[in-house]
Amino acid sequence: MQQNTTPAPTLTRRKMCGTTLAALASASFSRAGTPSAEKKITLAFFADIHGQLEEHPEMYWAGGRDEIVTAGGVARIAKLMREIRAANPEGTITLDLGDTIQGSGHVAMSEGVTMVDPINALKLDYWLPGNWEVIFGKKVLLDISKKLTAPAVVANMRDENTQQRLFKPYVIHNAAGLKVALIGFTDQDVPMRQPPSFSKGIHYEETDILQPLVDEARKESRADLVVLMTHIGLPKAIALAETLKGVDVILSADTHERTEEAVIRGSTWVVEAGAFGSHLGKLEIFVQDGRITRRDWKLIELRASRYKEDAAVKELVEKSLAPYRDNLNRVIGSTQSPLFRYAPVETPADAVLADALRAAGGTEIALSNGFRFAYPIPVGNITENDLWNYYPINSRLKTGKVSGTQLQQFFERELENVFSKNTKRLFGGWVPRTSGLTFNFHAGRPEGRRIIDMRINGQPVQADRLYTLTSCEREGDLESTVCRMRDVMDVQVLDVDAHQAVRRYLKEHSPVTMGQPGRIVSLDISPAVRSQFIN
Repeated sequence: MQQNTTPAPTLTRRKMCGTTLAALASASFSRAGTPSAEKKITLAFFADIHGQLEEHPEMYWAGGRDEIVTAGGVARIAKLMREIRAANPEGTITLDLGDTIQGSGHVAMSEGVTMVDPINALKLDYWLPGNWEVIFGKKVLLDISKKLTAPAVVANMRDENTQQRLFKPYVIHNAAGLKVALIGFTDQDVPMRQPPSFSKGIHYEETDILQPLVDEARKESRADLVVLMTHIGLPKAIALAETLKGVDVILSADTHERTEEAVIRGSTWVVEAGAFGSHLGKLEIFVQDGRITRRDWKLIELRASRYKEDAAVKELVEKSLAPYRDNLNRVIGSTQSPLFRYAPVETPADAVLADALRAAGGTEIALSNGFRFAYPIPVGNITENDLWNYYPINSRLKTGKVSGTQLQQFFERELENVFSKNTKRLFGGWVPRTSGLTFNFHAGRPEGRRIIDMRINGQPVQADRLYTLTSCEREGDLESTVCRMRDVMDVQVLDVDAHQAVRRYLKEHSPVTMGQPGRIVSLDISPAVRSQFIN
């Protein structure tokens, strides 16, 4: 059911490369002079489902308008995947590209177990662990991997002590009479990007391991097609397409990008399929006489009005979630405007969260991490389930004092992490969200020259003055680190966590109303840009 249709600015995202590609080469002919039959490989995949098993509100944007409709859910994915397999039974490969066991309340409370049966019901061929798969530690990741029927494929995760790979680096999948190599690669920055304790015992390798694996798949395993499954974000996936040789397709995940059109670099196609189970990606590759003749990419919006659910899988989801219903359905507040998290700079939902932290800490400013996960909250009640979706890691709050110079340097670095033209410097999620602190910036400028007019509570920031700050504690960080900001003075860990802070704030301020916050404003990209991929 459609809800809360609101106008959006005209510019929605940077237009990507063309959807069609001329045949890469003319087909070679047999000695008899007739070409062999064309073969079709279908890659059907989703990524970044973040613990979302049911249909839910989702925001789609097109034609200058945002709309929130009911969409997604594992039962809907199951039915469509079954139809895709039926259309190409010998040539379909189904995949999950990671960030599966994190991002919701029931997943946190069960340490991933609630996802196992519903994901297994999809009968996937393979899955790739994402950056958040380590949230419950190495042991839980390995235990969940054993329970999932689809084998995990990832080349760059090793046991820190033995240096043995945790999973297969690649597989050769026989489909439609072709050998398809599927190579997995996940975010190598996990030990820095997530709280360090999460990935203890795991060593992550860099991208230099990939070209030898591609060559091995081509030469030793005689692969007809090479597909690289990645969980490193779209800009970095595109950079790999520009440097690796012999890769036909790069399936991207992590940045939740919706590539309505394939990004093409040479003979390599790069595609990403959104998040939260709200989209399914389908890439068809046609091969004749050893050559790719054509490809077709579709980013499918899983709207409830267009696609039905599988009844058996829906029942399985209900069974998995039943023990958590009463707790997660509890109402904790309300909103008079849609709250969402679909922009790299600032969002209405994050403004509410940052305000809640600031109120709990009693400080001049507060920072909330630039997370990407969580579908929108429409006008109406806010539940415990919504809180867990936006804050799936509940940690105690930290306060401390930082100088104006520290704040300037911190945000210059964070902006570089998000908008750097050098893909090797891109890191983490989106820009940290603020309360009490505002500034304008130029995304296109280099680090150190982006920010102008930084203010705290309306007053220009003074370089040497100390300002009080509230943010969340990250397990494993130094005591003097607050929200990745180092060398914070007079640090205190409060006897209140992020969830308690938000509940208290909503109890006092509901119904909340939050339009475009206007706290961190880019002077060279539109607030309507929903993508990190702007260069």
